Amino acid sequence: MALKQNLMKHSLFHTLLALERNAKICVLTEPMFTIPFNLIAPFVTLYMHVLGLDDGLIGSILSIGMVLQVAATLMGGVLTDKLGRRKTTFIFDMLSWSVPCILWAFAQNFWWFMAAAVFNAMSQISNISFGLLLAEDTDKAKLVNVYSWIQITGLLAAFFAPISSYIVGKFDLVILMRALYLIFFLTLTVKIFILYLLGKETRQGDIRLRETHNVPVSSLLNGYKDVFKMILSSRSTLLVLGFMALTNISSLAIGNFFGLYATENLQVSDSLIPIFPMVRAAFMLVIMFSLQGRFNRMPLRAVLIAGLCIYIISHLLLVFAQAKNLYMLFGYILMEGLAFSIIQPRKDSMLIWFVDEQQRARINALIYVIMIAISSPFGAIIGLLSGINRLLPFIFNIVMFLAGILMIAASRTLKKTRTTEAETAANKM
Repeated sequence: MALKQNLMKHSLFHTLLALERNAKICVLTEPMFTIPFNLIAPFVTLYMHVLGLDDGLIGSILSIGMVLQVAATLMGGVLTDKLGRRKTTFIFDMLSWSVPCILWAFAQNFWWFMAAAVFNAMSQISNISFGLLLAEDTDKAKLVNVYSWIQITGLLAAFFAPISSYIVGKFDLVILMRALYLIFFLTLTVKIFILYLLGKETRQGDIRLRETHNVPVSSLLNGYKDVFKMILSSRSTLLVLGFMALTNISSLAIGNFFGLYATENLQVSDSLIPIFPMVRAAFMLVIMFSLQGRFNRMPLRAVLIAGLCIYIISHLLLVFAQAKNLYMLFGYILMEGLAFSIIQPRKDSMLIWFVDEQQRARINALIYVIMIAISSPFGAIIGLLSGINRLLPFIFNIVMFLAGILMIAASRTLKKTRTTEAETAANKM
């Protein structure tokens, strides 16, 4: 009894226990996706290579998949309104994950992987519907904690990743990956059915179902012109778009070039690289359960600026780190994890707080498309910078974070806004 009372006092556990049905099911079933996904993810490229795909073919699959994802994202906003959040999530989770898992499990050549990529691109449709199913009926004051729980499930999955590293050395890679994909198919499909059978349509989803019932899909797609004008005319929505683009661009260097810089420039042993994500995940879990509630009680503007400042500190530690200096390297890992813990759940919440409720599905879809369009050239730019000097991507990130601080500081939307009052503030704009 005492343990239950103590858990209820903690803001994260209090939120989890008090969640509406949709959000609770989404959070509790998410490990059924994240854990098997993280077991597989480190070896996908190697699996494709062993089955005869060279770097060019693998790159072609990635490029075509990205193009299809943009188209799917636009359709996602329309279909989420037309079919409803619950049904869209069920149909397109099955098509974009369950079907590809079977194709990946039995893949023989390039065409199997290409077919899987075509289906998997539809995941952008269910990403939109799932996000609304998770958040739309949730108390806006609890959104940061809800997204924190989603983040926590991903962090827990990081501790399972070394398991696949261990068993890869014990079994044939192709046989192992086929087995892991079949396990992924089973757990994921069960998750999809649980969410569909126990979940319900959101209140706004019901409204949009009635409003779009007799409206052709072509007309809804044409409506993106008006949605685009709404985005351009709304300071709060432009803020969300700009902030999402900034964090997405900065993640390119963090996700793709840290390992290369650490091993090649700082002379860190390859065997240490897998340890960094586990240390980061453990530290972030501590932050989530100890400090997230305090951050929730602070002004949103101040919290976002603090998170960006911590990002800058983390990158400065990396820039000034000396070869084989693990102290500064672990300092970077911890500070970057702290900044991510602060920024990520609030960035996701902003898509609910500061976006028009009636057109939320199509606005969110268009925001993702514009964000991808803005971010896409920066992958090549950051790659070129790394080719000149492997420190340059991280210096570039520091500039991006400084730009983000200026954007947040100048925002009228965030002026004197507290996290729990964010939507109210947005409605006044």
